[in-house]
Formats: sequence, C-alpha cells, structure tokens
Amino acid sequence: MNTLVKTFAAAALIAVSTFAMAADKTASKSEKANVDLSTADFALEHYVAVTTEGESAGVEQLFATDFNQKIQASNAQNHNRSEVVKSLKKQKGETLNCTVKTDIIEESADYMVAKVTLKFEDFTKTDLVTLEREGNTWKVSQSINSYK
Repeated sequence: MNTLVKTFAAAALIAVSTFAMAADKTASKSEKANVDLSTADFALEHYVAVTTEGESAGVEQLFATDFNQKIQASNAQNHNRSEVVKSLKKQKGETLNCTVKTDIIEESADYMVAKVTLKFEDFTKTDLVTLEREGNTWKVSQSINSYK
C-alpha cells in the first residue's frame, strides 16, 4: 500500500511539473508578441537590437510580409522575409562587435527611411532601412546593405 501511495505521489508531481513547464513556454511566447512597435522610432530601435544584439523577441512581427533584403556587394544577393527571420533567429544572443550609428533620412506619418551604420574594426556596413506603418504598428519593409 505504501508503494502505491508513493507511485501516485510521484505521478502527480510529474504531472504538476509538466503543466508548470508548459505554462512557462506559453508565457515566453506571449512575451515575444508584446514588442512595442507603435512608433517608427521603437521599430527602428528594435530592428537594431535584433540585427546587432541578438535580440530574438518579436522578430516575426518586426518584418512586413513582403519584406526583402538586398546586399550590394561583388556578388549581389536578395533575401526574402523568411530567410532573414530564420537567419536572425539563429543569431539569438550573439552581439556584434561594432559601433552603431543611426540617422533618420526621411520621415512622414506612415513612412521612415533610416541609415544604420555598423562600424567594425576592418569594415563598415551601411544598412538603409525602410519602415512603414501597418495599422497601429510599424514594420520593416526593406533593407539595403552595402559594405566598405
């Protein structure tokens, strides 16, 4: 009888801890959905954090569905939204060793173009970022990168 009680107690403990872990996973997913993109400045700041500081929360909601990235180099490249999101998720937690400078080139009520300059030790990456308002949130719709 004592063994039976211990077995039920162990099963109950396993069930409770399983439900607790599932609840923790649900909470982290909701945290990812709560990134504030209500202004162009917030969206641009989050874009810089995602691309340079390995931030992974809200990556999917940051980019417009028709987002594309162009890389101007000796072998020009184009990447769609899913390729960029997948790549950025792999970089979770990785911080780039560079200084970041952000300049707003043009801004209106529904549109912003910003120049993000990443200065590394041996080269500089310039990223022209286009952000657009979609309803009450801002999304990155295009990124054009060049290297010097």
